[in-house]
Amino acid sequence: MITALILAGTWLSEFFAAFKEQFVERLFGPKDIGAEISEAIMQVQMFFSAGNYKLIITDAIIVTWVAVILMLILVAVLLGKPSDDLKLTKGQALLISLTELIISTSMGFGMTRKQAEEVTPMIMTFGLVIMACNSISYFHIPPPAKNIAFPAGCAIVAIIYVIVMTFKFVGLKGFWLSLTQPIIIMLPFRLLDYIVKPLSLALRLFGNVFAAYIFMEVISISMPVIVPGVLGLWFDIIDGLIQAIVFSYLTMSYIGENVETVNEYYAHPEEHQKKKKKDKKAAVKAA
Repeated sequence: MITALILAGTWLSEFFAAFKEQFVERLFGPKDIGAEISEAIMQVQMFFSAGNYKLIITDAIIVTWVAVILMLILVAVLLGKPSDDLKLTKGQALLISLTELIISTSMGFGMTRKQAEEVTPMIMTFGLVIMACNSISYFHIPPPAKNIAFPAGCAIVAIIYVIVMTFKFVGLKGFWLSLTQPIIIMLPFRLLDYIVKPLSLALRLFGNVFAAYIFMEVISISMPVIVPGVLGLWFDIIDGLIQAIVFSYLTMSYIGENVETVNEYYAHPEEHQKKKKKDKKAAVKAA
């Protein structure tokens, strides 16, 4: 017992001595901000051999899984155990309120209640995963979005989901209508939309998170005490939450835009027929 206490005391004294040395060096030692920033934004890669193939595992992949696992634990804590008296805990009420908010927002974009309920799980998944991955930088862990592959992957998945759900809600004819309404000449522009939209989603997420990460690295290097922790509440936590909300909101709006266009067409078919006849007459006169 005494030996264990002596060993523990020795370890603690060595730990605090090393901590003091590192702290003083970081606070008062010479700083090469450029070199430290370059080191911070470098992508860490590890290779695993699988037969003749090499698998690349980057720090973004590892941090993403860590963030997702932590978020799942947090959601599980908020859900808690089901109670027999049907009384909701604060965590359960928060999750229900968030779900209803997403449903009502989706309905505001032109979806029915049933359609809104169907897209809510995926929209919430986008929001929670991106929020967790962005906010983890508060603990001085490089966020996955500083690697362009992460926001690009999220954006590609989002636009594929938009296309799949549009097909599911309005069918092949409805999808064609969403591309060609109000006039057929809109087709190339609507197709271009499916390239521009994921680019916009990816670059917005990457730009905001990367800029906030670099800013916080500069602050933590030049003023390592107190200031980074205070500013990190905004640039890491709040800004990360805002980017998650924007990404989810835009994904909802893309689906709702397609569904609303088709619903409007079927609700007022006579107006579209008149418009077609008018366009044909104008074309004949022009010829």
